[in-house]
Amino acid sequence: MNSDLNELRKQLPPFRSILTTGIILTVIGLAGLVIVIFFTLPMLGPRWLLFFLVTLLFSGLALPVVYYFNLRFPSRPVASNTVLVREALWLGVYFDLILWLQFGKVLNFALAVFIFFGLAAIELLIRLAERNRFNAQR
Repeated sequence: MNSDLNELRKQLPPFRSILTTGIILTVIGLAGLVIVIFFTLPMLGPRWLLFFLVTLLFSGLALPVVYYFNLRFPSRPVASNTVLVREALWLGVYFDLILWLQFGKVLNFALAVFIFFGLAAIELLIRLAERNRFNAQR
């Protein structure tokens, strides 16, 4: 049992590439947010740019955390680079939705929790579909 877990963990992508991608996304998102907040007027274009940069920032921050969770709780099939980035992007989208709802003054705790569990359920269903995909090499 323990050797199976070690084999699954060895199949994960290297942490260096995940960390590099996370740092790049975080730096671009943070630098862009600083520029948008301090050097633009609150018009339509900068507002959409704000949402895009928030997605980059929180996806970059979540990427090493997502890697750690997939290292700590391995699954079959093993999470690839695209799965790790997709899971981190879900967190970026979550914070975008929270920000959008906060601008409209309709955000409350229950809505934030329901959105979180809804996005988690979508990711769970995607992972189940990946696991049940036919693979002739088995």
